Amino acid sequence: MGKSLFKLTSLNLNGIRSATTKGVEAWLAQENPDCICVQEVKAQAPDVAGKFEELAGLKGHFQFAQKKGYSGVGVYTRHEPSDVVIGFDGGEFDAEGRYAEVRFDTPARKLSIISVYFPSGSSGPERQEAKFRFLDKMYPHLMALKAERDFVVCSDVNIAHQQADLKNWKGNLKNSGFLPEERAWMTQLTTDGGVVDVYRRLKPDTTDDCYTWWSNRGQAYAKNVGWRLDYHLATPAVAEKARTEHIYKGEKFSDHAPITIEYDFSL
Repeated sequence: MGKSLFKLTSLNLNGIRSATTKGVEAWLAQENPDCICVQEVKAQAPDVAGKFEELAGLKGHFQFAQKKGYSGVGVYTRHEPSDVVIGFDGGEFDAEGRYAEVRFDTPARKLSIISVYFPSGSSGPERQEAKFRFLDKMYPHLMALKAERDFVVCSDVNIAHQQADLKNWKGNLKNSGFLPEERAWMTQLTTDGGVVDVYRRLKPDTTDDCYTWWSNRGQAYAKNVGWRLDYHLATPAVAEKARTEHIYKGEKFSDHAPITIEYDFSL
């Protein structure tokens, strides 16, 4: 007897109010994912109340930033979680609204689906230092989590890992998002750390097709001068169940494209 695949989407909304005016909810209703992790909600609890707690029948669980119109993450799911964990560091980055985890634990397994929004360092040295602090905290957090449960992190990581992950890699060697230290962090996570870049497991060789973000400057989108910044990062047991991937570019809800991966498991 065949069973349907678990469809999991990640999307940086660049503002939930903006994305919904651009048709993201109708697209979700059509695509019918089991779960969507969103980043850059750019709203606070009162903005979401009565409007965006649910999208296309999916119930949302959020961490909002203290600063208005900034950051914020959520996980929308059609399945009732066994637990919801909001925040991971209890300080600087929880105040910025960067981590929401929903758990689907049973007697047979422990599984988390996590939406994370990594800081951008592109606005200047101060934010780049914050990004490095975030990386320094996130790595041990994921390692501790991995020791006790399976997970998939859906995230705008704000790092292009390899040369194949952005169009103009030569011109960005000294720019935030492609710095040697950032790329080394990704390498450590996916080698020593044992966390799998699921898209690359399915599509090891794509270049132009892999991009999920385009600058609003110039003709970046029209010319496909993009970056792969959005990831599914999973423990090996989850990653090996990945079957299909799709980066949707038919409509533009945000400056990011949604990435959907289907997994051969059910909740």
